[in-house]
Amino acid sequence: MSALPEVKPRKTRYDAVIVGGGHNGLVAAAYLARAGRSVLVLERLDHTGGAAVSTRPFAGVDARLSRYSYLVSLLPQHIVRDLGLSFQVRSRSVSSYTPTVRDGRATGLLVHRDTARTRDAFTRLTGSDREFTAWQEFYALTERVGQRIFPTLTSPLPSREELKARVGDDAAWEALFERPLGEAVESRFQDDLVRGVVLTDALIGTFCGAHDPSLRQNRCFLYHVIGGGTGDWDVPVGGMGALTDALADAARAAGAELVTGCEATRVATDGSRAEVTFRPVDGDGLPGDRELVVDADHVLVGASPKALAELLGEQPPTPAEGAQLKINMVLRRLPRLRDTSVDPRTAFAGTFHIAEGYTQLEEAYQQAVSGSLPTTPPSEIYCHSLTDPSILGPGLVEQGWHSLTLFGLHAPARLFAEDNEGARQSLLKATLAQLDAHLAEPLADCLATDAEGRPCVEARTPLDLEEDLRLPGGNIFHGDLDFPYAEPGAGRWGVETGHANVLLCGAGAARGGGVSGVPGHNAAMAVLGR
Repeated sequence: MSALPEVKPRKTRYDAVIVGGGHNGLVAAAYLARAGRSVLVLERLDHTGGAAVSTRPFAGVDARLSRYSYLVSLLPQHIVRDLGLSFQVRSRSVSSYTPTVRDGRATGLLVHRDTARTRDAFTRLTGSDREFTAWQEFYALTERVGQRIFPTLTSPLPSREELKARVGDDAAWEALFERPLGEAVESRFQDDLVRGVVLTDALIGTFCGAHDPSLRQNRCFLYHVIGGGTGDWDVPVGGMGALTDALADAARAAGAELVTGCEATRVATDGSRAEVTFRPVDGDGLPGDRELVVDADHVLVGASPKALAELLGEQPPTPAEGAQLKINMVLRRLPRLRDTSVDPRTAFAGTFHIAEGYTQLEEAYQQAVSGSLPTTPPSEIYCHSLTDPSILGPGLVEQGWHSLTLFGLHAPARLFAEDNEGARQSLLKATLAQLDAHLAEPLADCLATDAEGRPCVEARTPLDLEEDLRLPGGNIFHGDLDFPYAEPGAGRWGVETGHANVLLCGAGAARGGGVSGVPGHNAAMAVLGR
């Protein structure tokens, strides 16, 4: 995290004031400042980065973890080049490993960059090449779609018909844009586990079923498979905070002024000129009594659409609730697996799926809909330190320590409303029990302890994320994702609001969600008229 020394703005008028110093706000600030605009970024917390930060959550443990957001797929390389960022990602040789039990035998599905290894894994699991062939065909389809759609994310929004023509494949369009994704999954795959592995990308941070008529699952799936035109999810070298530190450096180097510990409380505009009122935050993290005001030609808001409405004094929308449990851990060693055919360093190198068979996902969803925590909570894990050990202190690397990050599905905010702490602990216990079911030793035996002797494991619910980061309902996307074409009222870039000089530059903009910098780039382009 980049902690900054400024305590108040140096001026009272700017070409652009950006509310929120998350990665999108920093992208917008860097582009605008490089174009010669005077830019002020106001951040409520005492550091920039928003959800894309690295922290040391465990006392006395030299492990700098990507605490809230983990992997990079949707960040266009031209943004890295345009802004001269000192930032790199590393690819993973393993896409995923999914443990299961077949005929009483511990086994699993390994999806590897080596096609022959993946074919062998499918054959061992299912007894034939059929599912492997269907897998290859389906992901060839998504890659073709990704190659055609991804370059459009940083251009003015295409119309629906323009994007359909660009995709140029009626069958792909029907499967991904028109019909519930469950139909495509069920028509192509027969094995329940394989179906589940495919569906998981449609449910990350999105609470719905495979056949939801809203197609929320389709939109979520699309953003998970088009990144970079390949759908690859890469590891940020140095952790996610390395990206936002580089963005903050780029913005400051270009002349942007970054002020932390100041919370915007009101935005007033007549469409051509705006005033932003803010208050310095006190030691308790609450806005103090002293109000300050700056003028701006444009105001860009990296906070949620709900927060923007509140700043403008308008009726806020009701956002879709978040639905995830996030768990960060540090281990003294990787646990041994019941499936002895795969090395733990291979199994945890990609995405490790837990209780994510197709039927299991639907059962967990139905339980959550009925108001109960899932008894078999689905989740997925990845190990940053296997690909990038730089997040660990040298001594920890030498001792074989590792980080594990878990993302739990189908855990909507409503389930934590009555007793957040109790529900958090119950779901944490149930989730780790599902992992233990596939391990040859208890995970607890592998966990490191902090300076106070406590296990290095922390869990964050949607309500925790709302409190920590002001994510409405804990929704990591600020609301439902959109298809990447122009919906009614979306505007030219998908960042416009009902006020000509007030723009969204965060995850709640069209083509938002995930660590991409796309909304920040597009808001800057809207200001610059490009």
